[in-house]
Amino acid sequence: MQHDDRYVGALYVGGEWIAPSSPQRIEVENPATEQVIGHVPAGQAADIDRAVAAAKAAFPHWSALSRAERADHLAALHEGLTKRRDEMAATITAEMGAPAGIAASIQVGLPLRVLDSYVQMLRQEEEPRRVGNSLVVTEPVGVVGAITPWNYPLNQTMAKLAAALAAGCTVVHKPSEIAPLSAFLLAQIAHDAGLPAGVYNVVSGDGPSAGEPLVRHEDVDMISFTGSTRAGRRVGALAADTVKRVALELGGKSANVILPDADLTAAVKVGVANCLLNAGQTCTAWTRMLVPADRQEEALQIALAAAAKYVPGDPTDPKTRLGPLVSAAQRDRVLEYIEIGVASGARLVLDGRPGLPPTGYYVGPTIFADVDPDSRIAQEEIFGPVLSVIPYRDEDEAVRIANGTPYGLAGAVWSSDVEHALAVARRLRTGQVDINGAPFNHLAPFGGYRRSGVGREFGEHGYLEFCQVKAIQLPPALLEQPGAAESGRAATSGEG
Repeated sequence: MQHDDRYVGALYVGGEWIAPSSPQRIEVENPATEQVIGHVPAGQAADIDRAVAAAKAAFPHWSALSRAERADHLAALHEGLTKRRDEMAATITAEMGAPAGIAASIQVGLPLRVLDSYVQMLRQEEEPRRVGNSLVVTEPVGVVGAITPWNYPLNQTMAKLAAALAAGCTVVHKPSEIAPLSAFLLAQIAHDAGLPAGVYNVVSGDGPSAGEPLVRHEDVDMISFTGSTRAGRRVGALAADTVKRVALELGGKSANVILPDADLTAAVKVGVANCLLNAGQTCTAWTRMLVPADRQEEALQIALAAAAKYVPGDPTDPKTRLGPLVSAAQRDRVLEYIEIGVASGARLVLDGRPGLPPTGYYVGPTIFADVDPDSRIAQEEIFGPVLSVIPYRDEDEAVRIANGTPYGLAGAVWSSDVEHALAVARRLRTGQVDINGAPFNHLAPFGGYRRSGVGREFGEHGYLEFCQVKAIQLPPALLEQPGAAESGRAATSGEG
């Protein structure tokens, strides 16, 4: 494996770099330069078969390790990733265009915190639960197929990988074919850290050739997928044939609800920053800003001043806040939505199309006002730096608008009365809500309602996604013996 020219000629399966079954390659492009920076194998069903077989073979040993032993392995992985964090950040900037500062602090910094959280969790003794005469224990679900997206390639991988490995599962990972280089670097780090063979396997490829065989595979016990709602429907349908567990983290169209008594300046500034983070390629982005109708113009002036700081530019420059979109196709999709917004009658307050760098897949900050809550730009996930400002008349209407899309992933409420904001947050049909700009918590459950997905990631809830729950009924004679709970702990100490 050669990192200097970002050429990956092999797949990582069973603790070894192996030749793929097909000579076909997938080009990896730098979206800022429009240059091909590497190639990865176009994995096929035969490659998936080999990876699943390796993961299945590794499962008995890995799942039988004690929590402390798995913690040590994950700690070694954390140490290896920490040592190469700059290389990982640079790789992510090159393959998907994240500005260097964001690549370091979020694209790599957050996965490191997530990984460490599972190390700490495993080092805390798990107490067996007693329910009546039953001992309730958790066990790893088995072989996990992890399919991850391009927008946060390492973070979305670690959300699955760290939790699955902590639970005692083994993993076959199919990264996005658009940004796969970071996955191969992670595999090299895992290999160097001494992760046992077959515990983590990486097969690159597109959805039909590699992703679908993974989802369909009889020996895969669970699929954890992050991506579009359209692709998530396909994954769910294919997985149903083998009745495997499915966790889906899908799209969003999150609302930033600014109540009349809120600090408007803070709410709008933070809202703009949230919408434009990662060039708007964030599933949790607050792309709908709901403001009192009589304060819309004031909010727009604040938004324009905030957006002016997001000048599209070279993502390797530490000063750059807004990098390119990941591909020409994604740029064209965003540009099409801007046209749709104009045609719908929304007021284009800031046009992100003029004055862009001559090379790279850029779209500048774009702000629409007077947006109809039922219009396409307010209902569909654009996945670009496009903000829809929607005026509302009263709080009930604001809640109806916020809940009025097929999604339910994230959101925000702003008010000078925190208790009032909390009450409104409870009314929002969404998986997480930030009050007054509260920070993201990687120990809390992350996931969506409705078409935003099924299941949760991060923290204890993310861990439990990869566990089966077993009830062991104990006979009365055993219940009467002293130390019955302790014997139950000993019997399950190597499981989940």
